[in-house]
Amino acid sequence: MEQVPFDEVTTSAARDAGGWLGALPVAVVATSAEGAIVRWDHAAEDLLGYTPHEVLGRHIAELLHPDADRSLGRSLWEGAATGRGVMGVVTAWHKEGRPLELEIWACPVPARHRGGTTVLVLASEAEAARRIRGSSAVWDGLFSRSPVGIAILDTHLRFLRVNPALEAMNGLSQAAHIGRRLVEILPDVNAADMERAMRRALDEGRPVLDSRRTGRTPADPDHDHVWSGSYVRLEDTDGRPIGIAATLIDITAQQQAQLEADAGRRHLALVNEATLKIGTSLDLERTAQELADVAVPDLADAVTVDVLDSLAVGSELGAGLVGGTTLRRLAKAPLTGSPVTAVLAPLGRTLEFPANAPYTRVLGACHPYVVARFDSQAVAPAAGHSEAPGKLLGLGVHSFMMIPLLARGVVLGTATFYRTRPLGPFTEDEIALAGELAARAAVCVDNARLYRREHDTAAVLQRSMLPQHISPPPGIEVAHRYLPASDVNEVGGDWYDVISLDDGRVALVIGDVMGHGTAAAAVMGRLSASVRALARLDLDPESMLYQLEAALDDLAEPMLATFLSVVIDPATGHCRITNAGHPPPATVAPDGTARLLEIPPGLPLGVGGIRFVTTEVVLPLGSLLVLYTDGLVEARSSDIDARLTELTELLAAPVRSLPALCDRLLTHLVPAAADDDIALLVVRVGSGA
Repeated sequence: MEQVPFDEVTTSAARDAGGWLGALPVAVVATSAEGAIVRWDHAAEDLLGYTPHEVLGRHIAELLHPDADRSLGRSLWEGAATGRGVMGVVTAWHKEGRPLELEIWACPVPARHRGGTTVLVLASEAEAARRIRGSSAVWDGLFSRSPVGIAILDTHLRFLRVNPALEAMNGLSQAAHIGRRLVEILPDVNAADMERAMRRALDEGRPVLDSRRTGRTPADPDHDHVWSGSYVRLEDTDGRPIGIAATLIDITAQQQAQLEADAGRRHLALVNEATLKIGTSLDLERTAQELADVAVPDLADAVTVDVLDSLAVGSELGAGLVGGTTLRRLAKAPLTGSPVTAVLAPLGRTLEFPANAPYTRVLGACHPYVVARFDSQAVAPAAGHSEAPGKLLGLGVHSFMMIPLLARGVVLGTATFYRTRPLGPFTEDEIALAGELAARAAVCVDNARLYRREHDTAAVLQRSMLPQHISPPPGIEVAHRYLPASDVNEVGGDWYDVISLDDGRVALVIGDVMGHGTAAAAVMGRLSASVRALARLDLDPESMLYQLEAALDDLAEPMLATFLSVVIDPATGHCRITNAGHPPPATVAPDGTARLLEIPPGLPLGVGGIRFVTTEVVLPLGSLLVLYTDGLVEARSSDIDARLTELTELLAAPVRSLPALCDRLLTHLVPAAADDDIALLVVRVGSGA
C-alpha cells in the first residue's frame, strides 16, 4: 500500500476541516517512559530551533527553562506510569537562548515494539493557542447568537454549516441545508443569481456586498421578502480558496419604507411641478392641457380632461345632473403617438352621458371612480353602448380612474387617467395624488371662468359707455375704433367721445383709466358721463379737468386716469388742447406731412395739486387730427420713440379713407394680440372734409 507522508495528510485534513487546524503550528514529540526523547518532528524543530540530532536521546526536562518549575515533568512521567494524560503551560528554552512559553498536551500510548510505554507530547506556542481559542469562542458565539443569517459553503457552493438565524429566515433546519445547494432547497427565490454572485467572490477573491435575494421561503410562503447578502471567500494558510462565508439580512421593511419614501418624493415633485405648470394662464383649454401633460407619464400613461359643456361655451353651469350630463373634451395626453388616446374622442368633441353613466355618477357624487382591474368583466356593462372600452382593454389598459374637477364646492368636469404599463393598479396614494392635481387644475379652471365672466361684464360695461353712433357736426369727418386686449384680465378704461358745442365748435376727448377689469370700466363710464355734462356747460378745459379730478377724489379707492381734450373750431382750424398725462396727438397736413403736436405732457388726473395748461394750435383746413391711447404705441419689446416714429410714417402714407387709415394703424402697429386695450379717434378738419 502506498505510504502518504504525515505532513501531507495533516495539511489536507486541515483544508477539509475549513483551514483552522493549519492556523496553529503543533509540534509532535515522543519520549520513552523515562522521559528520553525518541521522536522530534519538523514542527518541533521550527518551534524550539533544535534539530532531531541535537535532542534525540536527551531527557525532555533538559529543554525546560533553567528556572522553570520541574513539577510538570514529574507529572508527565507519573501520568505515563498511571495511564493519565496531562495538560499545561511550561516555559521552554529556545536554542537561541530565550525563554518560550509552550502549551503542551501529553498522554501515554503503548509502545509498538519492546513493550513498555511511550509518552506522546503535542506542543504549541501558548500565546498562539490562546489566540486561536479566543477567536474560536468569539466565532462560535457570533455564529450561534447573531441575528444575521450566516452560512459556510464549500467550493461547490454546498452548505457546510448555517446558524439559527438563517434557519429561521429560510424556514429549514440545518440538516436540510447541509450538503445541498441553494437552488435545491429554495426554488422560490432568485437562487441562480445569488450563486453567480458567490461564484464571483470565490473566483475573484473580492467580497460581494449587498447582493439582493428576493422571493418567498418556507418561513413565510405567502409573502415576498427582500434580503441583502454579502459573500466573502475563505482561504487556507496558503491563500487557496476553501469555501464561502455568506451573511444575510432581511431588509423587507427597510425596502418597503424606501419604496414609500421614493414614491413620496416623486409625488411631492409632481405636485411641485403641477404648481409651476398648471394655471400659467386664464385660458380654459390651456389649463386643461397642462393638467393632462403634467400627469403623463409619471402618474398615468394617458389622460383626458373634460369640462361641462356649459362651462366651455361660457354660459351658466346649470342646476344639476338629474337627466345626465354633457361634457366637452378640452385636453388629452399624449396628443400624438399613443394608441390609447387615438381611440378616445378627439379634442373639442361634445360627449353626452345618461344619468347612470360613470361620468355622470362621478360628477354627481363628487368622488373618484376607480376601476382597479380593468378587465372583460369590468367593461361588459359598457360594451353594448360603446366600442371604446373593449378597444382600451385590447390596447393593454388594466386600470383607470376618473377624478372630478371640484372648485369652491362647484363641479366643473372630470379628469380620467389610464394605465397600461405593468405597474399594478392605481394605489390609494396615487388616487390621492390625482385628486391633488385635479383640485389644482379645477381652481385654475374656475379662476378662468370667473375672470371670463368679469371680462365679459367689463367689456359689456365698457362698450355700453362708449359712443355707439357718432354723428359728426358740420365741418368735420370722424372715424374711430376700439380694440379690447387679448388677455381676459386686460379689459380696461380706454374711451373717447365727440361732443358738439352750441357755437359750432366740437370737443374731441380721449382718456385711459389706469387699471383693468370692471372697476376701471366703471370709473371710465363715470368720467365719460361727467365730461359730456361739463362740456355742455361751456366750462373752459382747465376747469373741466379740475372737476374730473374732484370726481376721482370722491372714489373709495384712489384711481388715476390720463385725459386729452381738444376743442376745435371746424371753420378756422383753431384748437385748444389740454393734456393730463396722455400721449400727444398726431396731425397730418393737407400735403401729407405727419408729425406729433408739441404740447406739455402734464400729469394724470388723480395725482392732485397739478396746474393744467392749455395750448392753442391752428391746423390748416383739411388736416387730420389723430387721438389714441397708449395701447397703440406701447409694446413690451420696443422703444416708445421708435413706435411713435412708426406711427407718423404710417400716417404720412396716402390712404383712401379715414376708416381705412384706422385699419392700417391697427394692422401694422398691433399685428398680434393686443397687450392692452386701444382707443383710436381720427378727425378731418374743415372744408377739406
